[in-house]
Amino acid sequence: MVASAEKNDNGSDTTRKGSRGNWRNYAVTIVGLAVICGAATVVGQYSRAGEATTVEPPSGAVGTSDATKLDLPVKPTVPVTLTVYEDPRSPESRAFAQQYASTFSQLLASGQVEINYRLVTGSDRQYGGTGAQEAAEAAACAQDQGRFPQFMDQLWQHQPDPKTDGLKDRKLLKQIAKKAGKIEHDTFDLCLDRNQRQGWVKKSQETYAASGLGPVPVVQLNGHTLADPATQLTPKKLTALVTKEARQVAAAAPASPAPSATPTP
Repeated sequence: MVASAEKNDNGSDTTRKGSRGNWRNYAVTIVGLAVICGAATVVGQYSRAGEATTVEPPSGAVGTSDATKLDLPVKPTVPVTLTVYEDPRSPESRAFAQQYASTFSQLLASGQVEINYRLVTGSDRQYGGTGAQEAAEAAACAQDQGRFPQFMDQLWQHQPDPKTDGLKDRKLLKQIAKKAGKIEHDTFDLCLDRNQRQGWVKKSQETYAASGLGPVPVVQLNGHTLADPATQLTPKKLTALVTKEARQVAAAAPASPAPSATPTP
């Protein structure tokens, strides 16, 4: 009887020891997985932070170097370049863009001009928030797919009251991208969600602020700043200035050499 009781006790002890060992193994495994997942999260955060601060120009941007490729050209042609500074959150930029839309289309169709757009975000400081920054990043992501003009056209149509900072809503920006059409949305969403153009937009605003050009919209013709579009410029005047500049550039260009005559055999 005593021997039988001791056997049972030894068996129970062995079971309890085995259970404790298994729990220790599980605990080690769980801690190990937590460390791995935590490390992966940190790596992902560092990766996204790097994308947000890197000045990586969107596809097709032009400038003298990667750090200064801040212009987004539409139908690049010569001899005249219009540079248009606009803020996606600014009602003044919206009014200008819509007023001059048909004029820009006609000038581009004439083959006399290219239009370089500069995205700036000063309205965020004016109203508070980050809507202009977010919208400019989205526009740059659309530029990667060659749909910058179409995206901005839809943005102007659906621009919320700047005081509400509605453009910080990425859901709205993605809806605008869908309305622009022909945008691969997974690629666009990844670009926006990973802040791939954040550093580039910030660089554009810093450069603009340092230029001292004043409030947007601002229009430059071959580098020369034109009169205030809101009060002193009209679509008719702009067309006349572009035509005059194109003629002057053409007149100053060196004449092409005449083709040499083919000797008669």
